[in-house]
Amino acid sequence: MKNLLVLCGGQSPEHEISIRSTRNILDAIDRSKYTITLLGISRAGEWKLLKEEQLSKEISDQGEMVSLHPGSTDGCFYSKGVSLGHFDAVLPILHGPNGEDGTIQGLLKLMKLPFVGPGVLSSAISMDKDITKRLLRDAGLMVANWVLIQKGDEIPNYEQINEQLGPVVFVKPANMGSSVGVHRVTNEMEWSHALSDALKYDRKVLVEQSIQGRELECAVLGNDKPEATGVGEVQSGDFYSYEEKYASESHAEIIIPAKVDPKYLPALKQTAINAYRVLNCEGMARVDMFLTEEGAILINEVNTIPGFTSISMYPKLWEETGLSYSKLIDRLIELAIERGN
Repeated sequence: MKNLLVLCGGQSPEHEISIRSTRNILDAIDRSKYTITLLGISRAGEWKLLKEEQLSKEISDQGEMVSLHPGSTDGCFYSKGVSLGHFDAVLPILHGPNGEDGTIQGLLKLMKLPFVGPGVLSSAISMDKDITKRLLRDAGLMVANWVLIQKGDEIPNYEQINEQLGPVVFVKPANMGSSVGVHRVTNEMEWSHALSDALKYDRKVLVEQSIQGRELECAVLGNDKPEATGVGEVQSGDFYSYEEKYASESHAEIIIPAKVDPKYLPALKQTAINAYRVLNCEGMARVDMFLTEEGAILINEVNTIPGFTSISMYPKLWEETGLSYSKLIDRLIELAIERGN
């Protein structure tokens, strides 16, 4: 039996998505292989030792407070002065800032704990969409054109943006996921609202051109020799919003496998692997791409801790290849231990 620490919750707006993902993982994990300790991070940043039945939408008053002792030979986590013991690996199911951006990964490295997913550098650069785009572009991979706006900058008006990027643009916080703070903009009124909202979440905002193409996603798994699945497709109208991703009555349609001309599949898979390597990813990532009518492949985003809810694309893509949800978790933990610290 391996001792597995599962981290969930977090201080980002994606707190609830983390809880949903964690519930699904706990339901699927092979209990004959792992002893599980569950730690929840509240929106206020409190670390709590939880029982599984305490896992709810909010981690606040529930559970026992946990203290961290980096470097302790008895284990790094304590509750009521008692060590929680040694852990063979950590599964951080934390989406967004302070969880997916290298912060938790750096803490776990200081504690010499193997963890699932990419390391500090990869997590940080993949979280920042502006840095991601620059690295991918410089490596010769195609991305949508964009304009970066930072707090304190002189803000261009919609007409100026239109001249640079076209009449339809997408406004996004640079460091956020699950479509939080993302807006499709087609006029001046929408432009002002979208920019104001996106700047609530980050000091950096991307304004991207709209790409006419199919929205495809590919799951990548591995350390030195990553493997890619086929592709799934999201059909959601104007764009795949937070509500479309997670609402119980979502009208978005997820198609696995995507009905793509087979001649494009090798290039799509190789593009996903190339992006994974450029960003120094390890363990796992989901690579989101556009495929245009002309056959051009543009990378949209790279998600280093993809959603693991019952409707999430990453585990579903691997299930399509024959790797079950529980076996996927096993493989991720093996990759974490293989990589070590």
